[in-house]
Amino acid sequence: MFSGELKCHRCDECNGFGCPDMLPGLGGVMEGQNFQANVQAWKDLYDENAEKIEIKSSVIRCGPVTGAVENIGFENERDFYLPYLENAYNAGFGLCIGDGCPDEKLKYGIEAVKKLKQENKNVNAAFFLKPYPQSRLFERVEWVKPFADYIGIDIDSYNILTMRNLVNLERKTAVQLEEFREKTQLPFVIKGVFTKEDLELVKEVLPDVVYISNHGGRVETRSGSTADYLKENAEELKKFCKEIWVDGGIRTKKDIQTALLYGADQVIMARPFIRATFDGNFKETIQNLL
Repeated sequence: MFSGELKCHRCDECNGFGCPDMLPGLGGVMEGQNFQANVQAWKDLYDENAEKIEIKSSVIRCGPVTGAVENIGFENERDFYLPYLENAYNAGFGLCIGDGCPDEKLKYGIEAVKKLKQENKNVNAAFFLKPYPQSRLFERVEWVKPFADYIGIDIDSYNILTMRNLVNLERKTAVQLEEFREKTQLPFVIKGVFTKEDLELVKEVLPDVVYISNHGGRVETRSGSTADYLKENAEELKKFCKEIWVDGGIRTKKDIQTALLYGADQVIMARPFIRATFDGNFKETIQNLL
C-alpha cells in the first residue's frame, strides 16, 4: 500500500522472537527480553473471568509511534501518520501521538490530528512528549495543546536507544512534572511507569492517568512485563490517579480482557496496527479484537 519495505518480519505470532535487538526497527533491547515477556505474560495471567468482560472500541487506543522511515520502513515519514491515526479513529479507537527527532515527526502527527478534528470534533487525541529540557518541552506543549485531549510525558524515553546521542533528554523530577502539568492545563498522563521508583513518583505527582509501559521492550530498564506490573500495582496506583492505561504485547481479545480484568481502563496497541496500516488490512486486523 505504501512505498518502502516493512521492517517487521510479519511473523505468524508477533512475540519478539523474530526481531531481537532489531533497532532501528520494531524489535527490542536486551535481545528482545521485555518485548517477549510482555507478550507471554498476558497469556500466563489469563483468567476465565476475563471472558465475561465486554470490550468496547472506546477502551482501545493506537500507540504513540514515530520514526516511520527508520523504524517501520516507509519511504517517506509523512506518509505514515494520517493513515495510521485515521484507521484507528474509524475503528472507534482513541489516538496516541508520539514525539521524535527531528521535530517534523511530532509536527506530522499534529497535522494529521488537526485534519481529523476538522472532520469530526469527537476525535480523542493524547499527545506524549519526550522529556526534553523544560524550555524546549514547554515550546512543544504549545504546539500540541490546541489539538490535545490529554498531554503526557514519556518519562522512560530519556534512555531510549534510538534517540541516544541525537537529542538532549533528561530524567524528570516530581517538581518538573508539576511544572509541565501546570503548563498544559489538560488531563495529565505519566507514561512509562514500570519501576518502584516510578510508583513513588506517581504518589507524589498524582497524575490524571498512569500509563504503564516499558516502551514495548525498547528501553533499557528492569526485566519484566507490563502485564505483571499492572497485576501487582494496579490497586495501589488507583489510589493516586483516575485511570490506568497499559501497553506492551497486547495482541488478542483475550489480552485486552485480561488487561481490563486486572485494572486497566485503556489498552494501547501499536505493532499490530503499524503492520496493518502498512499492509492495508486494518479492518481484518481488528475484527477479532472486539
